[in-house]
Amino acid sequence: MGEQIAPEPHTPEKAESRAARSQRLSTSALILVVGALLLVLTFSTSGTARFALSNAFDEVQLPTVGLPGLPVVLISALACIGAGIGLISGRLSGRLPALAGTIAGIAVVLGFLTWAAAGRDLPFPVSNQFNGTLSLATPLILGALAGVLCERSGVVNVAIEGQFLTAAFAAAVVGSVTKSIPAALIAAVLAGMLMGAMLALFAIKYLVDQVVLGVVINLFAAGLTGFLFDQLVQPNSRELNASPIMSQLPIPLLSDIPFFGPILFKQTILAYLAVVSVIVVWFLLYRTKWGLRVRAVGEHPEAADTVGIRVRATRWSAVLVGGIFAGLGGAFFTIGSTGAFSKDLTVGNGFIALAALIMGRWHPIWATVMALFFGFVTQMASQLQTLSTPVPSQFLLVLPYVATIIAVAGLVGRVRAPAADGVPYTKP
Repeated sequence: MGEQIAPEPHTPEKAESRAARSQRLSTSALILVVGALLLVLTFSTSGTARFALSNAFDEVQLPTVGLPGLPVVLISALACIGAGIGLISGRLSGRLPALAGTIAGIAVVLGFLTWAAAGRDLPFPVSNQFNGTLSLATPLILGALAGVLCERSGVVNVAIEGQFLTAAFAAAVVGSVTKSIPAALIAAVLAGMLMGAMLALFAIKYLVDQVVLGVVINLFAAGLTGFLFDQLVQPNSRELNASPIMSQLPIPLLSDIPFFGPILFKQTILAYLAVVSVIVVWFLLYRTKWGLRVRAVGEHPEAADTVGIRVRATRWSAVLVGGIFAGLGGAFFTIGSTGAFSKDLTVGNGFIALAALIMGRWHPIWATVMALFFGFVTQMASQLQTLSTPVPSQFLLVLPYVATIIAVAGLVGRVRAPAADGVPYTKP
């Protein structure tokens, strides 16, 4: 009797969930649509696209890179379409879907910028693009971190806009009176914490609906700062609305590195604080007992209470610490940029920070990435206006918001907030 060969064990493939399949299909469809649009743009592409790697005032002048417009846009369109087909087929596994998404993202940016810069008199300023991205993303990063801390503890923070506005007002007034940037920063932090205390008081103690409460706080902040501006600041603008502005603080040696040096190591103190804040918030949430308690009360406050964690006190502390970062973010709009306050100065950046933390799945690092994404698109829209591109200026103004909506709807997919986010806790 011959020896029987045992059949090889069969390893079943991991089944794709309905949510994952829906996200994959929506992402694939979006990539294919953008690839098709790039393909259409090839018919209106001519000439060479030039990209300047240095500013006119940089000590070390790097060469301007020229790319043939039509071939680059065509290759980008085909790469985007190929990535979309690969994703929609469902045959990519492991890290290949992420690689396909990365290729599609690079292809979209490179193809669109090449089309916009091809045949133009001025080159596209790459260094300005990245420098402006970091500057515009600074308040968004700080605001998103404030939201991460609040919502990880179970308190929905729709009031980031109001925290920005009051902090910007406080920084402008105190900075104008004292002529001191540190004093202005302290005033901004205190203002952000006071608005956070208002949020915590009504959300945690009085159990007010947190979304409605956030809207009310935003309206309160707009009304309060607007009233004080009209009655107090504007009549005495020379004394109360002329604060000093932060200057760039170059890091020795590192700031002299060509291209990367001026972008990364020649920023204001607020930009450096934003980078440090990301590390600090990540460490607090994932490497400390306090962070473990914050995440516990945000996921299951009843279970946290049974093991002796003071749910309300923990939520209070998270909201107040979040107010520190929101205050720093608000200071950017006055002492970090213009030096003066005007009504509704923050123009919705608090809501963009809220979108960044949701797109970043309530994680400090991913929320930072989403804030950088919005900063990049906003700066790109500003740069394209200087190139006299055929894109209508009205579309360029709304491009950052359109990109954010597309990213939320097509790329991020369904996200899960902390289980007890927005759920008031009453001790049984």
